[in-house]
Amino acid sequence: MKKFAFLLSLITLALTVPVISQTAEKDAVRVPLENYIKGHETGDGEYMKKAFHTEGNLIFIRDGKYTTRSFADYIAGFTGKPAADEGKRKRTIEAIDVAGNAAVARIVLDYPAVKFIDYMTLLKIDGEWKIVNKTFYAEPKQQPPAKTQ
Repeated sequence: MKKFAFLLSLITLALTVPVISQTAEKDAVRVPLENYIKGHETGDGEYMKKAFHTEGNLIFIRDGKYTTRSFADYIAGFTGKPAADEGKRKRTIEAIDVAGNAAVARIVLDYPAVKFIDYMTLLKIDGEWKIVNKTFYAEPKQQPPAKTQ
């Protein structure tokens, strides 16, 4: 009976360790994603520098055409101030998938006029997770008609 209990404990431990490891890696992947969100909340490009690798691109479709923008150009556009409508903006990390030293995440930026769906590719580089690619879709929202007097 003691051998059975010991064997059962070993099996349970063997099944639990990968789950704990996966959870720890997902938590580590959240760090650059949360810096990305904080950068949007504050307008502070320093958060973006913590989130993104020094090399990489945003990839998207603009006016029906494949478009890229370097991380450096993107980060340079941050003014250091939050958007005027910051109180109306919502941002959520909706999914994280980790496999070894690679991960993908989906973030939703829900703004009054547009909803962005961001797909981030991340790599663990020198022990630190960094966003190495951002692909996104921008979905314009219908604006309510202007009130007439």
